[in-house]
Amino acid sequence: MIKDSTIERIRKFTDDRDWHKYHTPVNLAKCISIEAAELLECFQWSDTEFDREHVCEELADVMNYCLQMADVLNVDPDEIINAKCAQNEKKYPAEKARGKSDKYTAYE
Repeated sequence: MIKDSTIERIRKFTDDRDWHKYHTPVNLAKCISIEAAELLECFQWSDTEFDREHVCEELADVMNYCLQMADVLNVDPDEIINAKCAQNEKKYPAEKARGKSDKYTAYE
């Protein structure tokens, strides 16, 4: 669960810089994608050897933009995550999907 104080801090950062005009859903979606690529770059040459601090910084960037997008869209992150989990539980029944990485259509 994300604390309200975290969301407030993100809002204040944006407010203090008058960046709301840049934080449209499409721009935030672009930012999420860019930051996700930077997170992936941390694992570019090794699956096991990585700089944990750098990974956490990039993960925080991704999460920050995701929270900003949820805020701009006026949706509750906890609510939409739980709704998606419920969908995934139906698409990937544990008794059929356990230990497998097949696409959900394999379990229909």
